[in-house]
Amino acid sequence: MIFGEKLKSERKNKGWSQEELAEKLFVSRQSVSKWENNQNYPSIEIIIKVSDLFGLTIDELLRSDEELTKKVINDGKKLAYPRLKLIFDVVFLIGVVLFIIKLGVFMLNKFTDLDIPLYGESFIWNFGPLVLMVGAGIGSGVVKEKYRED
Repeated sequence: MIFGEKLKSERKNKGWSQEELAEKLFVSRQSVSKWENNQNYPSIEIIIKVSDLFGLTIDELLRSDEELTKKVINDGKKLAYPRLKLIFDVVFLIGVVLFIIKLGVFMLNKFTDLDIPLYGESFIWNFGPLVLMVGAGIGSGVVKEKYRED
């Protein structure tokens, strides 16, 4: 039995109208109608509420419908994507900050009488920001392409 049929069956067993179920799930009646007619699928949050409302396991709801299972898996991937993208963005910004610090110290030392040392090896200060920015840019691009494929 696919999700829409199961939802309709359980709703009718409880004696609820689509409107009553919609109120309990905090959605529109049209959403319930689309789910029951297999025109659309609910989010994982709604699936959990349906599970609680009808005393069914999530497994019973998901395993009955292969398309719904695929949607839930894709939704889960979409939730992971922003976190991974954020990590690459932060690494890129760290590279930019290190580059600005290096440039600022270089300019101060060149145009003033100050002699501010940069601690650490010159290799790190010369190539570290570049490696961070390029690596984060490539990683971000890979994540974007992977996300589009799914």
